[in-house]
Amino acid sequence: MKLFPEAQAMATCLPCPTPCLFLASKKTTNPIFNCKFNNAQPHHFLQAALHRASLRFQETLRPDPLFTDPYIRCLLPLDIQMDVNHNLHKHCLATKFIDDKLITSTQKIDGLRQIVFLTDGMDTRPYRLNWPASTVLFDISPDRIFRQSIQKLEEIGAKIPRRCLLFHVPSETSDIQQALCSKGYNGTSPSLWVLQGFPVVTLANFKDILSIVSSLAMKGSYIFGELPSWLVETETGMKTTAPEWMDKLFVTHGLKVEVIEHDEIARNLGKESSSGDYKTILFVAEQLQFSDDQMELWRREFQRIEEEGDEDGFEEL
Repeated sequence: MKLFPEAQAMATCLPCPTPCLFLASKKTTNPIFNCKFNNAQPHHFLQAALHRASLRFQETLRPDPLFTDPYIRCLLPLDIQMDVNHNLHKHCLATKFIDDKLITSTQKIDGLRQIVFLTDGMDTRPYRLNWPASTVLFDISPDRIFRQSIQKLEEIGAKIPRRCLLFHVPSETSDIQQALCSKGYNGTSPSLWVLQGFPVVTLANFKDILSIVSSLAMKGSYIFGELPSWLVETETGMKTTAPEWMDKLFVTHGLKVEVIEHDEIARNLGKESSSGDYKTILFVAEQLQFSDDQMELWRREFQRIEEEGDEDGFEEL
């Protein structure tokens, strides 16, 4: 995909990634993200984000779209070249699956009002999905791309649903866990975490994401989205399948994972098998352990019970 002048201008003003995200957690003192991105240039992330946005725009223009994104056009260059013969794409299948998962989960999970997006900075879900009142949305993404996107969305009048809030946490932040909590994230309330478009370029990056979820997500919360398949392929050998490797990786972070096939989504939607060379693994994982905040509440309650027991024993004496 060729970058147009507007995209090139955005790319030149993007800051270089810096080592970031240190976890202020009881579970570990290791860096949460050590994201030098293998010396990759920021414009590569912008190029990929524009490509995904163009696929969502083309899907919106289809006669029978899987979803409609009324805002995505403003994020693309004016002279973007469209593929008039565009067929169903796996990225759009994944987007549809994630959309549906978000909507059904907010309806089924009692008290769910926290959504955390790990994105490329061009995710319009906070604007285009119908969120329940009092939903708090957190977007973790490259700062400059996000701010450019927000400016364009505001220029066309896009608004977050009433009584909902959107907070941005730059992916360059030195302590993402602290940043989320300072903006109101609550580890004792249910949450959904969505990974789509976020620049994961090493296994360490993905482990960092799982560590954040493991520390912050309340038991029974979920993370779902897309993982680059090349990352899994480089880690699996002759004796290990991708689902087996992922299961082992997620379990070490207190998560139970299920791999979702794109073709299965297509069949469930009554569509033909998807086309295109799009190599990602779609997954859904449930948090099986308590968050740091839940453990802290338990510790305080246990301490209170002990102190009350000591006082009762003293009075008997």
